[in-house]
Amino acid sequence: MENTLPTDDQVIQACKEILANNKKHDYTVPAGGLYPHQWLWDSCFIAIGLAHYDIEGAMQEIRSLLRGQWSNGMLPNMIFADGDIHRRDRNIWQSWRNAHAPDHVATSGITQPPMLAEAIVRIGQKLKKVEQRSWYQDMYPALLAYHEWLYRERDPHNEGLVLLIHPWESGLDNSPPWIDQLHMHSKPLWVTIVEKFKLDTLAVLFRRDTKHVPPGQRVSNIDALLYFTIIQRLKRKNWDIEKILSRSHFTFQDLTFNCILIRANQHLETIAKTIGHRIPEDLLSHMKKSEEALESLWDGFYKQYYSRTFITHKLVKEPSIATLMPLYAGCIDKERADELVKLLKNPKYFSTEYPVPSVPINSTWYKELGYWQGPTWINTNWLIIDGLQRYGFRDESRDLSKKTVALVSEHGPAEYFSAKSGKPGGAHQFSWSASLTIDLIQQLNKDTEG
Repeated sequence: MENTLPTDDQVIQACKEILANNKKHDYTVPAGGLYPHQWLWDSCFIAIGLAHYDIEGAMQEIRSLLRGQWSNGMLPNMIFADGDIHRRDRNIWQSWRNAHAPDHVATSGITQPPMLAEAIVRIGQKLKKVEQRSWYQDMYPALLAYHEWLYRERDPHNEGLVLLIHPWESGLDNSPPWIDQLHMHSKPLWVTIVEKFKLDTLAVLFRRDTKHVPPGQRVSNIDALLYFTIIQRLKRKNWDIEKILSRSHFTFQDLTFNCILIRANQHLETIAKTIGHRIPEDLLSHMKKSEEALESLWDGFYKQYYSRTFITHKLVKEPSIATLMPLYAGCIDKERADELVKLLKNPKYFSTEYPVPSVPINSTWYKELGYWQGPTWINTNWLIIDGLQRYGFRDESRDLSKKTVALVSEHGPAEYFSAKSGKPGGAHQFSWSASLTIDLIQQLNKDTEG
């Protein structure tokens, strides 16, 4: 007897149930057990799906994020859950060391890709004009403050590209460019000794992820120790960017983050125009410079975009899915976009049975279920699909949308999937996979009706 895939309506219903099950108070966790806190870009992706059927829930998801905003405008990548069971997580970060941190909640001291503007606009598109303006008016001050913070503190040389201080800020935690630089510039002597004498099992003492997911699917113990070391270093500097940059060799101008920021800037302009606000000239200047600066990350020989180090401006030519993210930024010319689509359709790189792998399959870094070193993720597919649509690659966009939905229909909304077999990995009821699948199905249905 043949296995039949569930209908779109059945998939949507299953995704709604997962989002309902992962709802905690005023926000949605990425997945139960493994991810007990609220994460910045997770909640933004979650709100995009919620907006299709629970607009109040989507708005609440975003408002809940803003409770963690620092007084200087920073939005943390994590807002920690209350209770004694999570005390260790709060104590590891100690956000209260910085005077700008909120008093009423504990947060991390770093940020994450700025998907906030995208989520605000996607919600706004579901509202009537009067309600939309009210929503934008409500969100604008916090959103503006966040973008101003990003350029004020993370673009100290006014280059147009913001820098990151921890791999977790990229969202693509152990992507090859980050790990390459992490090992080159941020490995203290004690970690080298731990690695030499194979004492890295010590990392298990503070790791939660490997209790829920097979260790081979997550970052190595050595890399986990390095991430923890960076946190300790940043914490000792009280999360103060001036102190951090005064003695820091591990700062990175991440391609994915800056592409998302460029698109977020475009949304910020849309929001401001809708409510009759004028974005400060200084910020507008930074925003324009970002679009121009993206071209400095292009390599003409390999015909790809790369991240680069902040100190030396050297491109880190380790291939990853980040090279496709300028499609989402929407500011590159059609010729560059054509080159990226060639990579997307090349079976030696990103054209797999279940695209799009987070690392091209011909890379020495490629690991089939190795977190951000090979698997397909629904959120990065969603970003690429959105970019393809806006560049007019409608066939490619629709094809990737269908394959992404089919992946979830067949295997459920897991955290990530094998790009070769479709095998699910990580958490098996992952919120942003569920949410974005709802959005993709709705888009496909709308295209069909149109």
